[in-house]
Amino acid sequence: MKIHEYQAKNILKEFNVPVPQGVVAFSKQEALKVAESTGYPCVIKAQIHAGGRGKGGGVKVVRTAAAASAAIDRIFGNPLITAQTGPLGKTVNRLLIEDAVDIRRELYVGIVIDRKTALPVIMASTEGGMEIEEVAKYTPEKIFKEYAIPGFGMQDFQFNRLVYELKLAGNTAKKGKIFLQSLYNVFRRTDASLVEINPLVITAKGEIIALDAKITFDDNALFRHPEYQKLRDYSEEEPSEIEASKYKLNYIRLDGNVGCMVNGAGLAMATMDIIKHYGGEPANFLDVGGIASSETVANGFRILLSDPNVKAVLINIFGGIVRCDRVAAGIVEALRSMEIKIPVIVRLEGTNAEEGRKILAESTLDFKIAQNFREAAQMAVAAVNN
Repeated sequence: MKIHEYQAKNILKEFNVPVPQGVVAFSKQEALKVAESTGYPCVIKAQIHAGGRGKGGGVKVVRTAAAASAAIDRIFGNPLITAQTGPLGKTVNRLLIEDAVDIRRELYVGIVIDRKTALPVIMASTEGGMEIEEVAKYTPEKIFKEYAIPGFGMQDFQFNRLVYELKLAGNTAKKGKIFLQSLYNVFRRTDASLVEINPLVITAKGEIIALDAKITFDDNALFRHPEYQKLRDYSEEEPSEIEASKYKLNYIRLDGNVGCMVNGAGLAMATMDIIKHYGGEPANFLDVGGIASSETVANGFRILLSDPNVKAVLINIFGGIVRCDRVAAGIVEALRSMEIKIPVIVRLEGTNAEEGRKILAESTLDFKIAQNFREAAQMAVAAVNN
């Protein structure tokens, strides 16, 4: 679950991580009042769930009331387009107004779970203020990493190494070490999947401040943090993805036209890959989990068909824990109660696959039954093209 910058900074403050003084506003009038009370110069920042806001025109330093009014009018209530929002952008419904900071250096610090080692890793770089993906692509030697030690976590000597690599010295080095330790505490104690500060700035007075902040929580751990669940902003999420979450379906909408319904995340990824391989474009990632019941299938179909771009549906089920004949019966039962006007291709493999295909073939519904994975993808792509 993602949260806004101002929400992330409120959490950082709870863990004694220094951030600029700021107030969030939910209307143009409120934003102008906050800017006046903050004083000039101040920074007006669009609050959306996307990076690259500065490049998109969503972050403005203003030095007068007139400039503040113009910036607020230009940003608030309008779509902000960045590299992460897509061409339609996201409408800005809240603004963060902060004190301006006298910046002398910009650094980068991020903490994530490394999937290869299954360990938390702190990434730091002297190239703050830039997109870390660009740094990783063109100057990867400027990113320094420290991995948590299993059973012990991050150790004192690792924070010292990071401070050294960030070229911090004297009193600033001491503050930098405390900052990194506090940030790691945020990551660990909030069950975050990402904590990112970009830029982390050194001021003219040698202070270290998180000028920007991003926190993403591990959805599987949110039951331990009801206080963070309240921070969810549904207006920033795709409506169909919100609907899917109500039924415990893992759904992500994409830009293609082949709807996918699969059991298992790995198989879902492979299904999307093979659709692309044969010239198609997957319209979504949809993992219905280990039990593809008739109710699950019906809810999945309803969500798939809410996307007007979907021109065909590929159901790809591997019967391991769940039996294919039960899945087939669920598909038939679900689709009898729905009006489906687009081709539906079904591929069943695994436990009782033959029995499942027989149930589908004997139903009065119009299915296209594939005998293998390759044929299923080819049939789905052909159905869309025709």
